[in-house]
Amino acid sequence: MSEDTNEVVETTVSTTAQHEYGAAQIDKLEGLEAVRKRPGMYIGDPDERGLHHCVFEVLDNSIDEHLAGYCSKIDIVIHVDGSISIVDNGRGIPVDIHPKFGIPAVELVLTNLHAGGKFGQGAYKYSGGLHGVGAKCVNALSDWFKAEVRRDGKRYQIKFERGKTVEPLRTVGSCACEVTGTTITFFPDATIFTDTTEFKFDRLTTRLRELAFLNPGLVIELIDEREAPARRETFFYKDGIVEFVRQLGTNKEVINEDPISISGVRKVEVEYDGKKMEDDVLVDVVFQYNNTYETNILCFANSIYNGDGGTHLSGFRGALTRVINGYAKANGLLKEKDPSLSGEDVREGLVAVISVKMPNPRFSSQTKDKLVNTEIEGVVGNVVYEEIKTYFEENPAMAKKIIEKSITAARAREAARKARETVRKSALSIGGLPGKLADCSDRDPAKCELFIVEGDSAGGSAKMGRDRRTQAILPLRGKVLNVEKARLDKALGSKEIQNMITAIGAGIGEGDDEASFKLDRVRYHKIIIMTDADVDGAHIRTLLLTFFCRHMPQLVRAGYLYIAQAPLYRIIRRKKEEYVQDDVALNRKLIELAVNDVTLRFADGSRSFSPEELSAILETLVNLQRYTESMQAQGGSLEDLLSHRETNGEFPEFLVKVRCGNEEEILFFHDMEALTAFSEENRDLFIFGTPSEEELLENPLPEREGPSRRSITHELHEAKAITRALARLAELGIPGNMIVSMDTPLFELVEGEGDKEKVTPLFSVMDILESVISIGKRGVEITRFKGLGEMDAKDLFKTTMDPERRELLRVILNDDNAVRADEMFTILMGDVVEPRKNYIVDHALNVRNLDI
Repeated sequence: MSEDTNEVVETTVSTTAQHEYGAAQIDKLEGLEAVRKRPGMYIGDPDERGLHHCVFEVLDNSIDEHLAGYCSKIDIVIHVDGSISIVDNGRGIPVDIHPKFGIPAVELVLTNLHAGGKFGQGAYKYSGGLHGVGAKCVNALSDWFKAEVRRDGKRYQIKFERGKTVEPLRTVGSCACEVTGTTITFFPDATIFTDTTEFKFDRLTTRLRELAFLNPGLVIELIDEREAPARRETFFYKDGIVEFVRQLGTNKEVINEDPISISGVRKVEVEYDGKKMEDDVLVDVVFQYNNTYETNILCFANSIYNGDGGTHLSGFRGALTRVINGYAKANGLLKEKDPSLSGEDVREGLVAVISVKMPNPRFSSQTKDKLVNTEIEGVVGNVVYEEIKTYFEENPAMAKKIIEKSITAARAREAARKARETVRKSALSIGGLPGKLADCSDRDPAKCELFIVEGDSAGGSAKMGRDRRTQAILPLRGKVLNVEKARLDKALGSKEIQNMITAIGAGIGEGDDEASFKLDRVRYHKIIIMTDADVDGAHIRTLLLTFFCRHMPQLVRAGYLYIAQAPLYRIIRRKKEEYVQDDVALNRKLIELAVNDVTLRFADGSRSFSPEELSAILETLVNLQRYTESMQAQGGSLEDLLSHRETNGEFPEFLVKVRCGNEEEILFFHDMEALTAFSEENRDLFIFGTPSEEELLENPLPEREGPSRRSITHELHEAKAITRALARLAELGIPGNMIVSMDTPLFELVEGEGDKEKVTPLFSVMDILESVISIGKRGVEITRFKGLGEMDAKDLFKTTMDPERRELLRVILNDDNAVRADEMFTILMGDVVEPRKNYIVDHALNVRNLDI
């Protein structure tokens, strides 16, 4: 191994006599070749997660500048060409010649492994990037990589390709002396990132939001230039992780309204250049309890997320359990003879964020998933124990609430343990498997699949059509219990849940007892939820997803859970049979069948559209139709919107439906200011905002006391979407004055040629879509399946179960989406109604399957 610690690899390993194994068979990878040869050692797998990890490696350096007190703003910009820039206003990477290595410092830190300013030289006290391999790894794995430094009134630039310098450092301009910072721009190498090189806006927002929470006072802006206009999102949180915990507890009924915030500083012994000295460790912990049964603890070290926790997590857990048990027994809330509360009990319903800032952190790997500094466990434990003990003494009423919840959790845990054991013993006594399960013959879990099927009818078809060697079928009867609203002990009273647990064979719940979940005992490595392609099917699917993600998260994280994509329609044309998933797919297929057999032109003959242009027009019209139908359900129309725009120069943002007796009037307002002013002047008329679910159930237009007038206000999300659709049509050559119906034809749709030519006059743009779909239906037999039970065994296997032809969606639960998944389960399946109603209103335009 050389002095610069480049990786040494064996290029030939063989046990056969004809291959030699000596010094000549040993090679050394120079420079950054080791990173390109073994990217997994540095960024994890070079998949989508690894791609985004590259952004975070560069971003960590900017965060370190903020921690050092020199950076207040970071921009992340995704460019149109697919490259990405990270821009900060820190001090800028040094550009002077390094006295030891004789090259610019910026080139040294971007091309040499383990070179940087974070090895005790005094540039950084608290840093997340400590291995000195982050940014240069990104350089090595990039097709091209460019660094611009603003420092000392000048702008410097250096360029690399796949880790090698192609343009040395040079001055490219000047700037004000007070303007400093670094811009890193790179384009990922497609030969390394073979899955994808496309950066995902939503995936980046998760990490950026965390960083803004952890670094109060730092402004982070994400800009996506691939969209027009550019998509932007800014993150800034004045109260830091207190706001973070509040957000994590959104839509839950909290026990302590104000999150409990703990801060402390402790001295630890660290080693710099062989010398031992004391330095500070900063501990920040914020936590809040809610009435749910889940635990959500997020851990960070120097602003780096540690998905697997580490010593700071174990320190917090131990101290929390210790202080709650001690206080409970000292104050008579828990009798001396009673067993102590377990860690699982005291963490039920807990949302917490643990953040430590420390010199010289050590992680289990370059991806920094786990903190391993042993001294931190005691530091965090000491701070947490003392601070919570003080809080409990000063807030005995709140302490009592928290401890009572823990005691209730302990009783439920014991009940759940007994229920799990009952389920296990019951399974053993009846032969181990539920009676409705049609098991497969193969015993290799990697080859076996379990289909959880909605209803006995579909279960019968699935049993007849399956491959009996590898496919097992478990029919469910009715809707599964919503486990979001029930503890595990209650959930285990459901026969359907018992059957699933028994069939999967891995147990349920946390713990070391025999009945607890063990991933290595799972009997099928593909567990496939197969429900009808309708609203009821979607509901059952959501209930099942809630069960698996809440009570078998290890199974989901292992990638064993899938969703079958059952078709809604079968179409037959010219003896060719095809299946499509839903109404949108059906219309697309009908359009595809017709688009090459027709020509669209203006009625005056001034222009004809190519098949490609017609396809783009029809795709836009499909969306426009959906938006207008949604608005019509509220009482508005496309003609009303266009009329308002013609009068006021823009589309309205709000629609107000006013009814007096049997007469109904629709009012439009183009902004909130105009609406507020009008409502203030007509207080007797307005019910401002959206009515409650109870009001709507009692009366679609709820009355108020006083005058017999009533109203409902809707925010017109549709108007914004229609604006985009009309702009797209204009790009394709259809102006705004050709949208609505006219007395004379606007377009002509031409079929055939010569004597067989048929011309259909069209009086509005929406007639185009209707006519093309009508032509696409000719000679086509369409069968709609109301449910899986309507398919015979052959159809069900061919469309949904055959490994060669089926489509499956894998359910992914990982560190990147766990917070968002928890939020969605709380909104959709929790006790609080208001967030669910707001979600439905906000996403009404995105609905795909709606049974009316």
